[in-house]
Amino acid sequence: MSEPLRIVVDCRYVRRDGRHDGISRFAAGIATGLGGLVPITMLIDDERQLALLPDLPWVRTRPPASPLEPLIPRVINRLRPDVVFSPLQTSGSVGRRYGLVLTLHDLIYYRHRTPPTEFAWWVRLGWRLLYLSYLPQRLLLDRADEVVTVSEAVAREIRAHRLTRRPVSVVPNAADAAPLPAAAPGERERSLVYMGAFIGYKDVATLVRAAALLPGWTLHLASRIGPKERAALEQVAATAGGAALVFHGGVDDDTYSALLDRATALVSASRDEGFGIPVVEAMSRGVPTVLSDIPIFREVGGDAALYAPVGDAAAFAAAARRLEDAEEWRERSAAALLQAGRFSWEASARRLLPVLERAAATYRRRR
Repeated sequence: MSEPLRIVVDCRYVRRDGRHDGISRFAAGIATGLGGLVPITMLIDDERQLALLPDLPWVRTRPPASPLEPLIPRVINRLRPDVVFSPLQTSGSVGRRYGLVLTLHDLIYYRHRTPPTEFAWWVRLGWRLLYLSYLPQRLLLDRADEVVTVSEAVAREIRAHRLTRRPVSVVPNAADAAPLPAAAPGERERSLVYMGAFIGYKDVATLVRAAALLPGWTLHLASRIGPKERAALEQVAATAGGAALVFHGGVDDDTYSALLDRATALVSASRDEGFGIPVVEAMSRGVPTVLSDIPIFREVGGDAALYAPVGDAAAFAAAARRLEDAEEWRERSAAALLQAGRFSWEASARRLLPVLERAAATYRRRR
């Protein structure tokens, strides 16, 4: 009988403040799902990350933003892994003695080049250089034995732009909790919930304009927001006719669940996405979704969601009004629960495991 693979999951991208972002949730979710199937070792750089990770073996090393990141294999080699899985494409690879699987989540920043403002200036500079052309991405991805992405939509883009010569597999994102048996009982408020960043391509302004067309409705903006972004949305609301906005400035999981359990729908007017975890989170609680009509949302929301053309506030408002009909809401809620059942971290881990096995075998053959 052959020995099980020695697998290392790079969890250094998990947040330290107790609240996931997208990459952090993906890394923790994969570690949880994979750790339920096979033995793994998690790589961290700060013990605070363990609060968001499963109770599994771990090793601490330097953070991924270190200038020495290209040489991180010198540390990982000591663990003698057969294969390492990284939730990003930037993990170092110089001198590695193991199979390597890298992840590319999306190609959004080729179309929307402004980097997130919370990054240090030198990280933002590197970001802009990375997205000047496809060449740096090709160089990054071709260092791996296999490449993973989170949706068929992004996989098609990767192939269309010929970003790598390596095999590309889809390992979807998921919500942390399994779908509920049914939506929370009780009468729903005439409210909409947005969970996500406040950067240009998310087009939250369209949601604010839509809310202004829904007298008596409230738009809950659940995520953390900076003062500049908040002021801009308040100005949109004022000029659009006075939408009722509630800025929560970030919420914990219990508060977020409570918002969803009272809401009519979760909404997103995003013009571009790699996946859309909030969509699955809402569907998992039986909450209908109203989404911009882009390919990735069609893939994630399926027939359960309602769709509106990108940037069309009136169409978003009209879709929300459809959910005032109790029967339509119940049908959409039931369909949402079924659609959410397609996504789980265990299912994603089962899709990832053969990718890791192939990467380990590819490395052994090449060696």
